Amino acid sequence: MALSTRLTLPLRPVLAALRWAAPGQRRALNTPQGQGHKLDLGGIFPPLATPFSPMREVDYALLEGNLHRYASIPFRGLVVLGSNGEYPYLAPQERLEVVSCVRRALPRDRLLLAGSGCESTQATIQLTLSMAEAGADAALVVTPCYYRGAMTSAALVQHYTEVADASPIPVVLYSVPANTGLDLPLEAVVTLAQHPNILGIKDSGGDITRIGLMVHKTRQEDFQVLAGSAGFLLASYALGASGGVCALANILGAPLCQLDRLCREGHWQEARELQHRLIEPNTAVTRRFGIPGLKKAMEWFGYYGGPCRAPLAPLSPPQVEELRGAFSANGWL
Repeated sequence: MALSTRLTLPLRPVLAALRWAAPGQRRALNTPQGQGHKLDLGGIFPPLATPFSPMREVDYALLEGNLHRYASIPFRGLVVLGSNGEYPYLAPQERLEVVSCVRRALPRDRLLLAGSGCESTQATIQLTLSMAEAGADAALVVTPCYYRGAMTSAALVQHYTEVADASPIPVVLYSVPANTGLDLPLEAVVTLAQHPNILGIKDSGGDITRIGLMVHKTRQEDFQVLAGSAGFLLASYALGASGGVCALANILGAPLCQLDRLCREGHWQEARELQHRLIEPNTAVTRRFGIPGLKKAMEWFGYYGGPCRAPLAPLSPPQVEELRGAFSANGWL
C-alpha cells in the first residue's frame, strides 16, 4: 500500500462520522486534517489552458511564461486540469507534472485547484492523492459520465462521499453538463454539502435558478458555489455565489477581477455594464469555438495559446475573423 494511502486511511472513519453530526458541530469541525481553516474560494480562477509545442508535447517553459504574466492579476488562484486544460488528452504523468510546475510558480497565497475526476471511484481517489502530493490545495472532481444512465443521485452521492472521505485535501464538485451530458442533481449537491471535506461546487450549466437554489439550500453549511463561466458571473454573484472559474479569465483576467470587485462592493451599475461587454467574447471562447478559440484569442493578448491536441482542430480563417469580431465589437481589441 502506498504511503499516501496509509496516511489517509485513519481519517476515513472520522470523516464518515462527521457526515452525520449536527449542523453546528459540522461547522465547528469543518476542517480537513492538516489545515488551520476552511479554504476561501471567493474570487476569480482561470482554468488554465495547457500549452503544447508544435509537436503537441506539453511545453512547461511556455506554461511558466503564462504563469508569470498571470502573477500580476489579482486572481484568487488557478485551476489546472479542467476542461480547458485538455485534461482528457493528457497522460497520467503529464497531469502530475503540470500540477507540480504550476505549484512551483504559484505564490503560496494563491490557491491551486487540480482536476482529479476519473470514471471510477477507485481511480479518482488514487489521482486525488497524487494531486495532493503534487501540491494541489483542493481537488476539482468532475462527475463520472461514461455510464450516464447508471449515474443516479444515490450513485453520485456515494462516489463523491468515498472520494471526500479518502482525500487529504478538500474536494470541489464539478458539474459541466455540456461536456458530460450529466447535471449533478440538486438534491445530491445539498446532501454532499454536509460533508466536512467537500468545499463547494463549480457549476458550469448556466442555470441561474439552479445556482440560486444551491446557494439557498446550502446556506446552513460552509459550502461555496462557483460560477463556471463568465457569461453569468454577475447574476451568480447577485444570488450569493462565492466566485467564478471562468475560461475567459485566461484572456481578460483583469476585467473579470474588476467585475468581481464591483459586485463585492455593490457597484451594480458599473458591474452590469462590464458584464455586458464580456458576454459575447465569453460565448466565443466557450460554446462557439471552444478551446481552439480560447487559445487563438490568448495570443492576441500576449499569452501563449498554441495548438490543441488532436482531434481538436484549429479554427478556419473565417472562424478566426468571427472570433476577433466578438472581442473587437466589445472594445477589447
